[in-house]
Amino acid sequence: MWGRCHQDMSGQEATRTCQRALPPERVLGQKADPVTPSVAPRDPAGDTAYTRPLPCPQPVPRSGSMAVATALGSLGAVALGTFVVALLLQWLWHALVAVARFRDTCRQLNKFPIPPWRNWLLGHTGMGQSTEEGLQHVDSLVARYRHGCLWWGLPWLPVLRLFHPSTLRPLLSASGEGLLLSGGERWARHRRLLTPAFHGDVLRNYLGIFNQSTRVLLAKWGAAAAAAGGGPVELEVLQPLSLLTLDTLQKCIFSHESHCQERPSKYIQAILELSSLVVRRQFRPLLHPWWLYSLSSDGRRFARACATVHAFTADVVQRRRHALTCLGHQAWLDGHQGRSMDFIDLLLLTKDENGHTLSDEDIAAEADTFMFEGHDTTASGLAWLFYNLAGHPEHQERCRQEVQELLAGRDTADIEWEDLSQLPFTTMCIKESLRLHPPVTAVSRRCTEDIPLRDGRVIPKGVICLMSIYGTHHNPDLWPEPEVFNPLRFSPENSKGRSPSSFIPFSAGPRNCIGQSFAMAEMKVVVALTLSRFVLRRDTARPPPRRKPELILRAEDGLWLLLEPLVGVA
Repeated sequence: MWGRCHQDMSGQEATRTCQRALPPERVLGQKADPVTPSVAPRDPAGDTAYTRPLPCPQPVPRSGSMAVATALGSLGAVALGTFVVALLLQWLWHALVAVARFRDTCRQLNKFPIPPWRNWLLGHTGMGQSTEEGLQHVDSLVARYRHGCLWWGLPWLPVLRLFHPSTLRPLLSASGEGLLLSGGERWARHRRLLTPAFHGDVLRNYLGIFNQSTRVLLAKWGAAAAAAGGGPVELEVLQPLSLLTLDTLQKCIFSHESHCQERPSKYIQAILELSSLVVRRQFRPLLHPWWLYSLSSDGRRFARACATVHAFTADVVQRRRHALTCLGHQAWLDGHQGRSMDFIDLLLLTKDENGHTLSDEDIAAEADTFMFEGHDTTASGLAWLFYNLAGHPEHQERCRQEVQELLAGRDTADIEWEDLSQLPFTTMCIKESLRLHPPVTAVSRRCTEDIPLRDGRVIPKGVICLMSIYGTHHNPDLWPEPEVFNPLRFSPENSKGRSPSSFIPFSAGPRNCIGQSFAMAEMKVVVALTLSRFVLRRDTARPPPRRKPELILRAEDGLWLLLEPLVGVA
């Protein structure tokens, strides 16, 4: 029953069932309708009073529960309102702090010159392009703003573009804690552990690999020239040089012979595909968010290529680790007697000051990084070196004579470790080519602290600095007639007094390229052996190549050269 009959009814009437069902109680919190007992009418026959059954009253909610519910509801509303207000106040406070900080940053940045822009909203958006015209625009910026300028990507995205040692040096010399690139402590530890793997005593063991891989490439070019009748043959040089550097890296890192210069390799194709996909993604802003990129066809291809590369590296590392664990340290070393250790071997053995080693995942990551970043940069440097030597026959011939004198009277034509220091003019040509056509045209840094400059200006914390390697190498204050290929700039007498930060193809400071000695040694071997077999010429029927700065400096339609076998050279 919804309610009980009124307690004042007589016993007889109290036993009766309520004559009608009561309607459901109203919503909690509303008062029940008051129930008034009926006045007993008199019985007309017996003049006695009788009682009429009272209607069953509607249930009355307990007043205590109702009060508690009402109080809780009120408290909940107050708490919610207080929480919302607190959030708004916190957001407002952070916004005010951010605005104040940004205004202070702008006051410091206003001391740097600003090139003409589109308007106050777009700033310089779209004015910097990865094209030949984009590099020419950098030339004009450097000619006008010799030390650097302020570039607004968006109204809230300032970028300092730096072209001179006076502005570059404080950034290049900053410690890892002052610059945000990768995890500071983790990066520093890995750097210490990796450095021995690039020592000269280790690199000398790679010279045989450099010679072997170069001869494979030269044999292919020789066959192409023979098929053309023995005369000059026109070839695109960047793509085969990329395969050459991939071949050497795979041997030096994994001791793996893939024959990728002669036949397709699934692993090498995955590396090349990753490079092209990274570049494609750069020019598609909508695909920058990873979750969106992973849904695209390019994202799925990227994931498959990554899986191929990671699976290959992980398999090599795990097999080596298993062998080291089973044999023991000394027995494993004894098994390597008579042959050089590769990059994976060295990383497996290295330990920090606390005796800790790199994990398998760390070793695989470093190997993949070396493989991915090391092949294209060296190939780009070699391709533009060949192009510059082809356009300056007098410098090419002097390099060739230097190599021929070095190899005269030998039973073998291989370049040995001690020979690398006996090629001074060839080294000058390599450096001048890296100045004129740096494989990496710029690197960026985000400052995690204010960096003062010598002239009193300050690079504010949080600002992105684009250190323009190309701009610095083409700065007329540092390099007179910067567009001229002149290897004698790097002669000992002309190099005196020059700031080390004027020439930074491998960056500089604590975070410079750890593999620069590896790259320079490989470039010397490849150019020396190539010039001992071929004469390089430019095809005058072709227009000059249009430079295309992507991950590395390329040419839009490739770098095409005429290669002519030297007479009397087998």
